Amino acid sequence: MSTDQTTKTFVLKGIGVSPGIAIGRCYRFDPLDSQISFYKLKDEALIPKEVQRFKNALKDSEKQLLEIQNKLKKTKITEPVYIIDVHILLLKDKIFTNRTVKYIREQSVNAEWALRMTLDHYKQIFEGVEDDYISSRVSDVQYVVQRILRNLSGEKHETIWETGNNGVIVVSRDISPADTAQMKLDKVLGFATDSGGRTSHTAIVARSLELPAVVGLDDITRFVHTDDQVIVDGTAGMVVINPYPDMLKRYEEKKRHHDAANDEYLKFGKLPARTLDHYQVQVGCNIEFIEEIPSAIAHGAENIGLYRTEFLYIYREDLPTEDDHFNNYRQVVTDKNLAWSTIRTFDLGGDKFANYQKQTKEMNPQMGMRAIRFCLKEVDIFKTQLRAIWRASALGRTKILFPMISSVEEIREAKILLEEARLELVEEGIKIPAKIEIGAMIEVPSAVVIADKLAREVDFFSIGTNDLIQYSLAIDRSNERLSYMYEPLHPAVLRMIKNVVDAAHQAKIHVAMCGEMAGDPLCMLILLGMELDELSMNHLAIPRIKKIIRESTLEESKTVLKKALSFNTASEVRSYVNDYMLKRFQDEFIVEE
Repeated sequence: MSTDQTTKTFVLKGIGVSPGIAIGRCYRFDPLDSQISFYKLKDEALIPKEVQRFKNALKDSEKQLLEIQNKLKKTKITEPVYIIDVHILLLKDKIFTNRTVKYIREQSVNAEWALRMTLDHYKQIFEGVEDDYISSRVSDVQYVVQRILRNLSGEKHETIWETGNNGVIVVSRDISPADTAQMKLDKVLGFATDSGGRTSHTAIVARSLELPAVVGLDDITRFVHTDDQVIVDGTAGMVVINPYPDMLKRYEEKKRHHDAANDEYLKFGKLPARTLDHYQVQVGCNIEFIEEIPSAIAHGAENIGLYRTEFLYIYREDLPTEDDHFNNYRQVVTDKNLAWSTIRTFDLGGDKFANYQKQTKEMNPQMGMRAIRFCLKEVDIFKTQLRAIWRASALGRTKILFPMISSVEEIREAKILLEEARLELVEEGIKIPAKIEIGAMIEVPSAVVIADKLAREVDFFSIGTNDLIQYSLAIDRSNERLSYMYEPLHPAVLRMIKNVVDAAHQAKIHVAMCGEMAGDPLCMLILLGMELDELSMNHLAIPRIKKIIRESTLEESKTVLKKALSFNTASEVRSYVNDYMLKRFQDEFIVEE
């Protein structure tokens, strides 16, 4: 369909968080259509009534979210359920509610404005957190505030979209899981939002539903209107509004190619990642939530190579109990489709525990009291998690992974606490294994240098390339101005990875990679040539990675690796690898026009 000649074409660049191409008409969704009202309560007698009006809106909001959850539980769409749980917890959070009531009483303002002030308070707190994942969680507070505001205004705002037969591209500032849960998802083709990142709710839901999505577009809502034609390229991170005819034809062809290739890739998901000369790599999946497991298995995950446990600590007024941990881990390790599950102990800094523990503010939390350092300082919190992992290990093959190890002392201290937790459980009469496989995450340069020493202390390594690249090249990976310098194919990075693999194999231990680099098709022959034992990645990357491995040989990969290591600069390595992979796997790498 051609566009009106008077209609202007816009091309916007954002963050591609779910691959694929979607072409359709825009549905412009504003989750907060009404403006927040403000007025003073001139009569003191009105204050109790206003507080009660706020509390009634809280009850209505909780009731609505519970109804949405119940509907979801009757369908196969379970991914947003855990996020709605978080929103219900926020509605019940005493600090959240008491702060709003305090504003109503002390400043004699209406509930809507008091809510606005509470939201501003939370935004200020989250803006001070340097971790991208944690800071992006302020969106949960925004969603809850939006729902309460709707109930205060008496609006019946149901996001059930009648879209005809063709489906829509949903465009919004951001989209809450509750909004998503009420969509006619069979009518949604893709998502495009102003805000968000790779860990935003829109990204998580889009990947789980395998719908193309681009987030972090800043101001797409300024340029687009309902019924505009929109193209979402979730692979390239591009959104086109009102494409001209030739551009539309190119994207339609690109979509056909992508869809056909995707169907072809899925055939490889269930096959072993074995080269033509019989070298086999284990392929696992990185997860944050247990709801991701079915999709991981469907795409060919043989194990869970990295279960990030930070989510258990976020949004809570109190610390998770041992049973909270155990009930989560049990669901991961008992899945019979998985050979094993690697549980990483929590990787959070002290500044993330403000609700129940005061911590000293740090200038650079990424290099401060976080991960294993925090665990070894807060022994009781750490041992609660260790006990739960031991209990879960009795139900299925379980590995434990300690993050951000920088010294032999750290791993030894962690092992002592792990053994203490085991002996406590044995003394209590709880049946657990005598041993669990212990791993060190290699993500700081010091760990690379002493990899041979660390290898004597553990059963396996897991290389976390995201942080390893960041720390080695002195680049903040969240700094957009330095993104061009964040280079997995930097000669220093390649040499460090090879040193770690060689040290592990010399000590006869297993070595995995769980960073984003593990799922990058461009890097696959390089990593194969290093003879990594395991690669763990996002579930969507698994079929394509397996296909490349199955069409390669170890001998060829070693030749590519040797050539790559001969170059002096990152640009030379990337140029060589790009050219080689484009020629060698023409169908796997589409050259953008």
